[in-house]
Amino acid sequence: MLQLDLVSKRFGGLPALDQVCFAVPRGRVTALIGPNGAGKSTLINCMTGVLAPTAGSIRFAGQELVGRPPHRIARLGIARTFQNLKLFPRLSVLDNVLTGLTGAAGRSLLMAMLRPPYLRHRERQLKLRALEALDRFGLTDQADWPAGVLAYGDKKRVELARACVSEPQLVLLDEPVAGLNAEETGAVAEQLNQLRAAGQTLLLVEHDMDLVMQLADQVVVLDSGRVIARGTPDQIRSNPLVLEAYLGLIEATA
Repeated sequence: MLQLDLVSKRFGGLPALDQVCFAVPRGRVTALIGPNGAGKSTLINCMTGVLAPTAGSIRFAGQELVGRPPHRIARLGIARTFQNLKLFPRLSVLDNVLTGLTGAAGRSLLMAMLRPPYLRHRERQLKLRALEALDRFGLTDQADWPAGVLAYGDKKRVELARACVSEPQLVLLDEPVAGLNAEETGAVAEQLNQLRAAGQTLLLVEHDMDLVMQLADQVVVLDSGRVIARGTPDQIRSNPLVLEAYLGLIEATA
């Protein structure tokens, strides 16, 4: 579904990504792991048009993403969450999730001002879809609450609901359990397992190795902007380069 070929990104001459290559298979969970500063979030931002790669190709379902703005990439069927929460704190939980359906709401300012019957019908349908997403992620009771008053774990679930409400082909999850306690992590893990069981294609950026090993079909490891390992969770668990990158306890071998 997603193919990255020789993707590089430089900031002022410093390489954040260096010839990154890997593929994300349809209907599978791919985990992208690595120590802090490895380039994981930079890569997600390149995939979604927030940053432009310095070189390389990123193709989604056969279409080149490099050079497209974020809103056009989203309309192709790619959704994401953020390492640092990107909610609208004064909007209700429901309205935050509705923002994930912007691409399905129409593009005519004139029609939005006139509000013809067909547009009002579409708005009702979109609201029903948002309410279904809230129910799926256990947020129905907080639908009318301002997002800013929610607990941190609930805000993470709002981001997940917003990312999934449009039924995207690919969801990019940037550290979905970062900052959560054990109970909150378990709740998010259960919801991700449900997405996996439903055949949703996921790219998961995460430091929680228990979650990665539980969910991932394949794991890609970045270190200093380079892919140093690819394989199944069991293969990655015992890879000496990965152990060196994370723990610094053994000597890496070429």
